[in-house]
Amino acid sequence: MDRFRSGAGLSPIQQAEAYWMALRSGTDIPFRSQIDPRGLDKVLEYAFILERVAPGIARFRLAGQHLCALAGMEVRGMPLTAMFTASARNQISATLEHVFDTPAIAEVTLAGERQNLRGSCEARMILLPLKSDTGATTRILGVLVADGDFGRQPRRFDVTRTSLCNLNTASPRPQIVAHAAEGFAEAQTALSGKAPYLRLVKTDER
Repeated sequence: MDRFRSGAGLSPIQQAEAYWMALRSGTDIPFRSQIDPRGLDKVLEYAFILERVAPGIARFRLAGQHLCALAGMEVRGMPLTAMFTASARNQISATLEHVFDTPAIAEVTLAGERQNLRGSCEARMILLPLKSDTGATTRILGVLVADGDFGRQPRRFDVTRTSLCNLNTASPRPQIVAHAAEGFAEAQTALSGKAPYLRLVKTDER
């Protein structure tokens, strides 16, 4: 995944996070109404807006062409979990709940579902909480960047790693609270709270 960290692949994630951080007023969470497409013009094809509709479920309100290409269809109105394998959906639902309820930033490393006659596909996703007009944290600004063999058929993902950064209401700097261990099975268990795979990091550094 080095190309996502040092190459152009990471740029949309970095730009979206920087834009979101610039919209924060002190320690507050930005409002959905503050999001201006012109501020994300270079990353729009990778960006999306989610709306919380039920516990663990958030649907796409807006989504760029990169996500539609991965899904093989228009994703607006679909739940985010539709982009993931059946075995990964519980973990994604748990991550969404943490982002909404804490609130927190989540960064997720993904691997395309293995399929015959198709090459590998890797991706990274960031989830950034937003407030609705009522002041409730029920929206998410996200970016998903994939690299590899997309093909024309829908590409679904497993989760290999999740990093969570709680947003401290007393400080504008997010606090890294836990990393899910490498490997999908361990990461799923960690977020579901069934085993102590989370590594606590007592620091204010991101």
